[in-house]
Amino acid sequence: MADVTQILCQVESGDSSAAEHLLPLVYEELRRLAAARLAHEKPGQTLQATALVHEAYLRLLGSKGTKQSWNSRGHFFGAAAEAMRRILVENARRRACEKHGGGRDRQEFDPSQIAADEESTDLLALDEALERLVHDDPQSAELVKLRYFAGLTIPQAAEILGISPRQADFMWAFARAWLRRQLDPG
Repeated sequence: MADVTQILCQVESGDSSAAEHLLPLVYEELRRLAAARLAHEKPGQTLQATALVHEAYLRLLGSKGTKQSWNSRGHFFGAAAEAMRRILVENARRRACEKHGGGRDRQEFDPSQIAADEESTDLLALDEALERLVHDDPQSAELVKLRYFAGLTIPQAAEILGISPRQADFMWAFARAWLRRQLDPG
């Protein structure tokens, strides 16, 4: 684990070869997190775990113009969870837009594909509610991102956030209730 933090420091200092050494160390864990998140998607999702990991990794390390800074391994995985969340939301928005069939009834034989449209709407509503939660309670919002989008357990998310698992459990209960109220006001 110290190797990851050390390589992240090298990447931050501008060592371009360090990024090549980072991917093999974090790839399996990122892929596991992506697969766990995609397992919660309804059938018909066209995005694969490998593609999600690659896109998130490119967003984290691929842009030359922006300087990335990570304090630790946990901070890096938190940033990866955020990148995965944004990619999934962008994908849901793309599926919901008019150009890609949003607003039109699909006339396909595969019922699992129809379920993906409902997931797009649910994911967009969740994203909007999550943005509101960021303003009310940023740490709870970060916990939701780590749990829902990165697939981390309460103890794993608590470690990344630097809080106790008990506190994370209380925050998780609060965030779930808050989001449920936002998503279903009736």
